[in-house]
Amino acid sequence: MILIFVPPAILVFTVFVMMPMLQAGFFAPWKWSGYGPAPWAMNETTQTTFGRWVGDRNFERMLGHSAFRQAVWNSGLVIAVSLLVQLPLALALALMIYRTSRANTVFRLIFFLPYILAEVATGLIFAFALDGNYGLSAWLSQLVGLEEAWFPLAERPWAYYSILAVLVWKYFGFHMMIYIAGLQSINSELLESAEIDGATSWQKAWYIKIPLIWPAITVSIFYSVLGALQVFDLVMPMTAGGPSNSSHTLVSYLYNFGFIRLDVGFGSAVGVFLFVTGVVFALAYRNTVQRGQ
Repeated sequence: MILIFVPPAILVFTVFVMMPMLQAGFFAPWKWSGYGPAPWAMNETTQTTFGRWVGDRNFERMLGHSAFRQAVWNSGLVIAVSLLVQLPLALALALMIYRTSRANTVFRLIFFLPYILAEVATGLIFAFALDGNYGLSAWLSQLVGLEEAWFPLAERPWAYYSILAVLVWKYFGFHMMIYIAGLQSINSELLESAEIDGATSWQKAWYIKIPLIWPAITVSIFYSVLGALQVFDLVMPMTAGGPSNSSHTLVSYLYNFGFIRLDVGFGSAVGVFLFVTGVVFALAYRNTVQRGQ
């Protein structure tokens, strides 16, 4: 009976994943705006009018573009902040509130609420809060006596630091809940035995709890890195990649330089780079973090 769901799933995966991926690989060597005949339908005349074959020049242009290198650096910063700040914060909070109680339930709800908010809504909220004219930034500027209001989203590097802070605030609750689920599955007899043997709370956490929830931690790492490569919905409403292309991530860079500027071939080249990066990470993750599990 379950086999009847397989063909629709394969169809959806093919139409919305495989076909766009293959099309991106096909468009990458072309200079094409997206208007006029598709590259495969062009003849000698229409190639000159609507687009042309450029080979690997889209990739050369991409690698030589300072905004692209900045986007790669920014995406790397998201990964670093996720692994070094967001996940340890989520784990620390999970260790404190994983036990069942009314107060802990309230804290879990409070910490998880930011994750429920849509990314675009979150971006708009913080774009307003950090506006130097009428937001929280304006109020703080007046409070500390600044002569001119502070516009963090209009200054380098504060614009991207603000995005990083919002990312940590929004997603740490998701990872916290993953850790809580793992902690609640630990056999309480193990912890009771360790307590009888004189183990401190720190020792129980380091030598028992964390090793036992390592599979949950590896899943969290996987989500963090892949999510960092796909950051887009917060960037656009907060900074749209500015100022001076300093806060682009890989996806917002692709959107801005590939679609807003009607350069489908160049955007496809960036998409191919993003896809290859994700595949390389997935293979490396499987052969390192998940080895032996």
